[in-house]
Amino acid sequence: MASVMEKKENNLVVLTIDVSPETFANALQRSFKKNAGRFNVPGFRKGKAPMHIVTKYYGEGVLYDDAIDFAANPAYLEAIKEHNLDVVSRPELDIQSISKEEGLKFTVQVTVKPEIVLGDYIGVEAESPEFPVSDEDVERDLVRVQERNARLLPVEGRAIESGDTANIDYEGFNDGVPFEGGKGASYDLKIGSNTFIPGFEDALIGKTAGESFDLPITFPADYGSADLAGKDVVFQVKVNEVKFRELPKLDDEFAKDVSEFDTLDEYKASLRAKLEESAANRAKGVFEDNVIKAVVDNATIDVPTVMIDNELDQMVNEQSQQMRYQGFELEQYLSYMGQTVDTFKEQLRDSAEARVRTNLVLEAIAAKEAIVASEEEVEAEIARMATMYGMTAEDLKSRIAPGENSFVSDSVVRNKTIALLVDGAVKVAAKAEDETDDAKKPAKAKAKTAKKKADKSEAGDASEEG
Repeated sequence: MASVMEKKENNLVVLTIDVSPETFANALQRSFKKNAGRFNVPGFRKGKAPMHIVTKYYGEGVLYDDAIDFAANPAYLEAIKEHNLDVVSRPELDIQSISKEEGLKFTVQVTVKPEIVLGDYIGVEAESPEFPVSDEDVERDLVRVQERNARLLPVEGRAIESGDTANIDYEGFNDGVPFEGGKGASYDLKIGSNTFIPGFEDALIGKTAGESFDLPITFPADYGSADLAGKDVVFQVKVNEVKFRELPKLDDEFAKDVSEFDTLDEYKASLRAKLEESAANRAKGVFEDNVIKAVVDNATIDVPTVMIDNELDQMVNEQSQQMRYQGFELEQYLSYMGQTVDTFKEQLRDSAEARVRTNLVLEAIAAKEAIVASEEEVEAEIARMATMYGMTAEDLKSRIAPGENSFVSDSVVRNKTIALLVDGAVKVAAKAEDETDDAKKPAKAKAKTAKKKADKSEAGDASEEG
């Protein structure tokens, strides 16, 4: 096998590969053995004619399809290895010439991983936000716990009010015909929750248990189902029962009931501690994201479209699996939302490109810094993942096919690379809301690098230690 590589624009590479006559003759023999049973030649029982008779009767081309697979695939893989190519697309094969006497000559066009030109990645500046915990935050958490522990008690002697829970039977009719998804029995509907379409819950206010009535209503014009959007329908509704929520009193007894603490003040202090821990983790995550974004922005990459498309497929598959866990098919859900898989993909395209860029930059930094995963680190990561999935490390290992545990070491390398970047980054205060163009936008990283000589020296030290 001989091969020649030609680099083209947009990360395309064309390989011209020659398979020797001897190698191709062997591929023809393998093709004949595979297909011999289907050849029917006069004078021979089916499948019993020798190869030279079959090729004389049918022509040598009858064996080419499988022979090309037998000869081209290993030759292509050998050429990829010879030229040290990191292929990210399906190969596009084009036969140039083929015969038993001359062998096989073909070209393969592939897309390869792009060259990554790293910018500064040690000592980048990134905004580090603060998320202070206020007394109002603590009270809000306390009220949520209070509401979770509320009792539902029957309403007596009055009509439905906002905040009550009405148990109802209902069925919707469009031009007198029941429509799909418009029927429910013994459904608990909290009035004011905005669970149903606008106007439905308000119409229940003032009704009493045991009352039945018709509820004419119009579906919103932007409703997810095109069959019902903007339509005037009528619901037949029966109120079975009405309940109200009785909230427990917020005192020391409440604290004892819902926690291990003896006083309400102690319980509130524990809520504050949890909120502060969550806020610190959130700030850490945002700072980490800002650092990574700054590093990626500093790099120069021409990302191949095929890599973005592959990432899009991966993201759609992830979303599809999540929907299945919830009992839905993605296509069904998107149809309900008035979308298709293609429109959904386009919404994800920018995120997919950002993920590809981030992965490429982190891989390039890991390679440059010679970051690897030790056996101990891989074992620790498996143990961490097993705990997260609620199983033992041995159980998780048994589910990983031999030779397919590289994703664990890849995760370790990625985390170590991110830690290198974050540890070497320079924190800057997040801008005040009135200093930003849009106060609602999250703090963004500045793709800058500390310019002081001392910072450069520290960056160099960090690079050597990485």
